[in-house]
Amino acid sequence: MIAEINPGTLINNRYLISKLLGQGGFGRTYLAFDHQRFGEPCVLKEFVPSHTKADFLSKSQELFEREAKVLYQIQHPQIPAFQAWFTEENRLFIVQEYIDGKNYWQILYDRLTSLGQAFSETEVRAWLIDLLPVLSYIHERKIIHRDISLENIMRSNKDSLPILIDFGVVKEKFTQLLTVDSQNPYYSLRGSVVGKIGYSPPEQLRLGHCYPSSDLYALAVCAVVLLTGKMPHFLMDDSLIWQWRTQTHVSDSFALILEKMLADLPSDRYQSAKEVLHQLNGTQIFPGRIASLSPKPVNIPQTQKDLEDSLILEQLEQKLSQAGELTTAHTAAPVSSNTEFLEYCQRQLTSFVGPFASVLMKHTLAQTPQIAPKEFVEAITAAIPNSQRAQEFRNSIQLPPEPKSDKLHPNSHELAPAVSNLKFLETCRRELTSFIGPFASVILKDALDKHPNLTPKQLIDTLITEIPSDIRAQQFKERLYKLKPK
Repeated sequence: MIAEINPGTLINNRYLISKLLGQGGFGRTYLAFDHQRFGEPCVLKEFVPSHTKADFLSKSQELFEREAKVLYQIQHPQIPAFQAWFTEENRLFIVQEYIDGKNYWQILYDRLTSLGQAFSETEVRAWLIDLLPVLSYIHERKIIHRDISLENIMRSNKDSLPILIDFGVVKEKFTQLLTVDSQNPYYSLRGSVVGKIGYSPPEQLRLGHCYPSSDLYALAVCAVVLLTGKMPHFLMDDSLIWQWRTQTHVSDSFALILEKMLADLPSDRYQSAKEVLHQLNGTQIFPGRIASLSPKPVNIPQTQKDLEDSLILEQLEQKLSQAGELTTAHTAAPVSSNTEFLEYCQRQLTSFVGPFASVLMKHTLAQTPQIAPKEFVEAITAAIPNSQRAQEFRNSIQLPPEPKSDKLHPNSHELAPAVSNLKFLETCRRELTSFIGPFASVILKDALDKHPNLTPKQLIDTLITEIPSDIRAQQFKERLYKLKPK
């Protein structure tokens, strides 16, 4: 095999090798600096042929160029930009944008080490909703990733969105070429299989066949690993049947989505990323029912599922009748006038009750159009059958700021939004990181994006809900209260 490139080597009279980032059966990945882009960092991927016969090298270069054109077509903010391809001294190179950050396996490991906890259903739902449009984008262009795993999904230090890296397109074509190399029996046996054991679906590992649903299978494996904190081989029994549900706590609706993505047969899975996204967002559930909802009781249910939904709505109506009296005397603006808060509530509620969230939301507003935000949240909370999850939902909601009053807030500095105090925000980020790890920056940014006018006290109260341990949450609160602006 061709030797590794030493740091300090200038490749193509342009790329200065800094260090080796990784190495596998197909070649190596380097961090380099582009001298023609003012020293901008980039990733240099080297694919190493098994030998240097002239005809083999010619076929390699031809195939390599064709597949590089596929990568060139991909232009998405959550995929590293393709910058160039070239050959030099029998080496084949691809140049891509460098992502400064960590992959999600490293993030999960750090979280397990510091907190002893994996990701929650709410976090994984949001993570999937961020990634599925990326898969939809590439699948619509007839491109299949082929190598999705937590190692190949990164979180940039610049942005909280997950980024999909290391496409298997070139690897897959490269191994097809290697199968005709009679002097390399390893590749002849391996064929054109690309992917990781544990993450890749049966059809990919056994036959080398890949479909859009193959990527969805691998993405679902990533999700259950994030939820359980365990590698895939610990989540299967001896018959290779997934047994992940006993290792975590998620809603039935979310579990059913993941289980369908993990089906052995490609035909039994969702056939597109958009289908999964619709299921997560609840846009294909209860067809026709939402439009027919009115203040009057719903129709007699025909199924056990409808019966359960109707009982929930009945409980909700009782709570709304109480909330109506409170609303008339409340000084806050009705929740129906706050579209941003309603969208925020629906996202949170969906993570607890699934697609039925949209039904509850619409029914609540239809029954009491002038209901205030606080009573709205209480009414929704009362309709969640599981008391523990109901409390978790209530705690997850940050109410919009109420009208300011000098009697309630005698200190004017406490009325100023936290975003106006950069020193305090940095203190919050640093302290929260010490309690929950690197996700602190994401949580802080998300809180301020949703509610930019939070006061320091409100921001502290919001961040507390993100700390799983009650004891550590109290410690964080006491510490931040001492450090907030006086």
